[in-house]
Amino acid sequence: MFLKKDKRPNGRVYLSIVEGYRDPKTKKPKQRKVKSLGYLDDLEKEYYDPISHFSLLAKQMTEEAKNKELPLDFSFSPNETIDPSVVLRKNLGFTVLSYFYHKLRINNFFINRQRNLSIDYSLNNIFQMLVYFRVLDPCSKKSSFENMDDYFLDFNFGINDVYRALDYFNLYKDDLLLHIHEMVRMTYGRDMSNVYYDVTNYYFEIDESDDFRKKGVSKEHRPNPIIQMGLLMDNSGLPITYKLFEGNTNDCSTLMPVLNDLKDDYGLGRIIVVADKGMNTGENIAYNILHKNGYIYSQTVRGANADLKEYVLSNEDYEEVCDGFKIKSRIVTANIWVENVSGKKVQVPIEQKQVVFYSPDYAKRARYEREKAIEKAREIIKKNKHKKMPAKGALKYIISTSFDSKTGEVYECMDLNHIDEERIKEEEKFDGYYAIVTSELDMPDEKVLDTYRELWRIEESFKITKGELKARPVYVSTKEHIEAHFLICFVSLLLIRLLEINTGHKYSSKALIYEMRNITGTYLDKNYYMFDHYNEIVKDLGKTVGIDFSKRFMTVGEIKKIVSQMKN
Repeated sequence: MFLKKDKRPNGRVYLSIVEGYRDPKTKKPKQRKVKSLGYLDDLEKEYYDPISHFSLLAKQMTEEAKNKELPLDFSFSPNETIDPSVVLRKNLGFTVLSYFYHKLRINNFFINRQRNLSIDYSLNNIFQMLVYFRVLDPCSKKSSFENMDDYFLDFNFGINDVYRALDYFNLYKDDLLLHIHEMVRMTYGRDMSNVYYDVTNYYFEIDESDDFRKKGVSKEHRPNPIIQMGLLMDNSGLPITYKLFEGNTNDCSTLMPVLNDLKDDYGLGRIIVVADKGMNTGENIAYNILHKNGYIYSQTVRGANADLKEYVLSNEDYEEVCDGFKIKSRIVTANIWVENVSGKKVQVPIEQKQVVFYSPDYAKRARYEREKAIEKAREIIKKNKHKKMPAKGALKYIISTSFDSKTGEVYECMDLNHIDEERIKEEEKFDGYYAIVTSELDMPDEKVLDTYRELWRIEESFKITKGELKARPVYVSTKEHIEAHFLICFVSLLLIRLLEINTGHKYSSKALIYEMRNITGTYLDKNYYMFDHYNEIVKDLGKTVGIDFSKRFMTVGEIKKIVSQMKN
């Protein structure tokens, strides 16, 4: 606030105290009258020096307003209408993400890279804008750009700059992933004694495959072209790195390329790779052994050899832990198939620990899932009595044949399809039984099991990426831009995981995102925004990053200060 001296047409000077503010629509500075004082010549009769007196008063009023000693006074016209071109409600919750973004010094990474480029837009500003939107309002790159005014951001770039920046993000992807890994290691610590690996895929709503998006085995049973993603996670549940593969790549062949990159670039010591049965191949086991790593893989029981099946079903040596749960193990010489230098498959003997266990809860779940599938198979039979069925999904429980396999007699005028009761009986024997194989011969059985059970975290990461972060649909089509898109998704996932850890795993990712999305302020008047969302989760978010989100009113200056503080 300051003293304004306004010379009137009658030649007299009128004094008033005014306040400066920025118009939310035009962004230009404007003034509003706070206190009318009177004509200077009249005031000189009352004050020795009115100019000095009221200039000091304006200064005092400014300080009192800053200290919230004066009540806020707003006036609104009942006839005022909403201007659709002006965003009156803005998000401040993104500052929580900004805190972790800048802790990892991703801003420094892009600023340093950009010094060697002849571009007039900020790679860092574009990247963080896309990351914040991916978490709080996942949408296309174009929609993110068009809705930037919904956030307390002061970025200046065009939509074409956004698409150009994607090429640079792809160019710097591997360097950025390594930079982030080092920052996580130095800032938060990185426990990589065990690393967890899994593969998922993302389908694209296109008809024809290309060199990258190809038709393969879709996790969502879609006929569309897909890409594969292999994700590696540390012992704390933080993602380490990832790699994209062509859609027709087998899951089991993705592990070694990811580990190769990790070993070469990340300088790791011995690690234990934990993965599901899809990674349990001779080549992957041999790779781990040759590189002096360990492994813990699940092992199919129903599809195992006769020796393992017999061991699983034998009651001998099982130790009952509680409530019917029992576990045992043995060390065996297992033969794995590997490809030798001449490309021929050969058997190689290795020592391996087999941990098998039975869970009554898992048995109930297996029976429930099978009963659902059988019921579905019965419904299918009713509709397709005389049509042969392929043995997949629920159809695996259907025998579809027109002749007796024992006598060769051809069935006439009979239904071709019926439920395979023998298969059901064979499956039931193994309900609740699971097996894990490991290189860690001296690791206690329950620790092997506990270590393997942590694999759920990486499965949850995929759910977050596909659910909260809406990694697909992917609104870009070139390989470079697709790579950049999933880099943005990976960084978004990491920020969410760091936030979960730093709030003590008290809240789900969905809850945290919901609360950050609702930390918004509505423009009132006089450069003030009003905030109306606060609860225990928001309080914890504020404690985590050092922001007081309980303040109902904040000036633009205070908000800018918060945004700036999150960058330090």
